[in-house]
Amino acid sequence: MKGVASAPGAGTVLNALATHRGSAFGIDVDTTATVELDLSAETVTGEIAAAPDGDTRLIERCVGLVTERFGDGEGGSVHTDSEVPMAAGLKSSSAAANATVLATLDALGVNVVDSTGETELGGDTAVDRDGRAADSAAEITYLDACRLGVAAARDVGVTITGAFDDAAASMIGGVVVTDNASDELLARESREWDVLVWTPPERAYSAEADVDRCGNITEMAELVEELALDGRYGKAMTVNGLAYSAALGFSTEPAVEAMPHAEGVSLSGTGPSMVAVGDSESLAAVGEQWAARDGSLLQTTTRTEGARIQ
Repeated sequence: MKGVASAPGAGTVLNALATHRGSAFGIDVDTTATVELDLSAETVTGEIAAAPDGDTRLIERCVGLVTERFGDGEGGSVHTDSEVPMAAGLKSSSAAANATVLATLDALGVNVVDSTGETELGGDTAVDRDGRAADSAAEITYLDACRLGVAAARDVGVTITGAFDDAAASMIGGVVVTDNASDELLARESREWDVLVWTPPERAYSAEADVDRCGNITEMAELVEELALDGRYGKAMTVNGLAYSAALGFSTEPAVEAMPHAEGVSLSGTGPSMVAVGDSESLAAVGEQWAARDGSLLQTTTRTEGARIQ
């Protein structure tokens, strides 16, 4: 009983900390999960290739939730190998959760299906916020599989908002707008951008973000939501980046450097990475500025397709 799946990271358009409304887009860096299940095993053991001493509770809980709903509570092992930097604001946890859920479903032989955009936009959720399946049929949509990973993240406390925006962008690709209070998909579009990410040496963990301080920028977050729902994602990103950088104590200088060139630039998640989107020529100018800073640069593209079973 073995399954393998991969899921991409994501960048931020709107951080959901202030209003529980969020927006994110998939980027072309992957996390791959390999799950092996055993009926005789009583527990799930996790391993993260890039961090042998890392916290494996999320991926272990993802396996557990899936086997509780679709299996017989099998134990086993889960191993993740990732191109997505951890604690850098690029949704490494969401990618790991999505890949692990899909790999576990694959190991159990559960059919994962696409569903039409209209049924997902504002439709009923087949998996509730505790991860309980609405029925026992051995079939699930990609978005409902995503909700299982979100439930696991809430269970182990690695997220404040539930991160359904990040998880949905990773699972189904494209640019999404979501309501993280209800795990509802509000909008999805495709955008083909080049992407440049600057990550400083320090790391930031989402669960440690100052939520109360983020509440001070609620009106700005509502403006960003309006821009995103109007399809003005680049402008939404830039407003979000300036507002959340200030609220979370990050310098706005990298964003200001990118603004004359990029279509949009934002602090990604709760930082510390800064992500810019546009065409390759424009981002080359941004890269010249950011290369002078300590840290690393990542050049990639958006992903219009999301997570997949291998």
